Amino acid sequence: MMIANATGCSSIYGGSAPSTPYTTNSCGEGPSWGNSLFEDNAEFGYGMATAVETMRDRIQTIMEENMANVSPEVAAMFAEWIENRADGNKTKEIRNRLVPALEACNCGVSTEILELKQYLVKKSQWIFGGDGWAYDIGYGGLDHVLAASDDVNVLVMDTEMYSNTGGQASKSTQTGAVAKFAAAGKPNKKKDLAAIAMSYGHIYVAQVSMGANQAQYLKAIAEAEAYPGPSLIIAYAPCISHGLKNGMGNSQLEMKKATECGYWPIFRYNPLLEKEGKNPLQIDCKEPNWDNYNDYLMGEVRYATLVKSHPDHAANLFAKNKSESQRRWRQYQRLASLDFTAEAK
Repeated sequence: MMIANATGCSSIYGGSAPSTPYTTNSCGEGPSWGNSLFEDNAEFGYGMATAVETMRDRIQTIMEENMANVSPEVAAMFAEWIENRADGNKTKEIRNRLVPALEACNCGVSTEILELKQYLVKKSQWIFGGDGWAYDIGYGGLDHVLAASDDVNVLVMDTEMYSNTGGQASKSTQTGAVAKFAAAGKPNKKKDLAAIAMSYGHIYVAQVSMGANQAQYLKAIAEAEAYPGPSLIIAYAPCISHGLKNGMGNSQLEMKKATECGYWPIFRYNPLLEKEGKNPLQIDCKEPNWDNYNDYLMGEVRYATLVKSHPDHAANLFAKNKSESQRRWRQYQRLASLDFTAEAK
């Protein structure tokens, strides 16, 4: 696994000495991690993926040009690797057989490939960052990378504000939320990054919430990794700047409430399903209980504080917030109900 991590909260807990959330397995193998500038993280991760595939192209060229110069057993492994080079599990299994065989061969061909042996196993390229990067300052690069169709995976930790720099409003901030530079509540709606990505048609997209459904979250991660193209996972991430009245120790419960009331619906959009005559969009939560929507908002200081300072203004913005969420829910429902059977035929 190779990780490109935008500067922000995730880079602080992802790469600060002396501790790290990453480790190695019994073979000494583990993730590689790099911290990028805030504004170019998508390009940074895309560069990693491009560089790795360039080296793997070199391996394939060497194999193709030397099929007749190695033993039949090694040639068969060459052909097997070329056929399965995009499969992480398969290439790991082939690597474990091929490397000892090449080391025993001790020929010119084996030397060239052994110098590149770290690239035999398909890398899992991930790009991590927050909403300030993905929705705002780095959006142009993110859009470019996702549109390019290469096999990279993006995980956006959506706190709905620029958390690492003091809690400023971002394009991910919901209507009515109080944040720096939006002291009277953000007046306009949240940018729907998932819908924008789904409009391309070739991007795997998932909106997840660990507290709402852990199984759905893990399934989205697995599907994104398996998908042979760009993937985008948007994860709801409660933040200390939200001011949870129940405390950050109950953040998983807060996430569950957000999904149940319609504030944060969860779903998966897998373009591969369309080829099977199935709708690519699958909604993974029940019809929201809209009656609990305002109770959810009032459970967080970022909303409740507006009621104290501007009660009439707050009522209008909160009604708008709920209306926007209901409209977004109806749009997802409409897309999820479309019949793709005819397209498959």
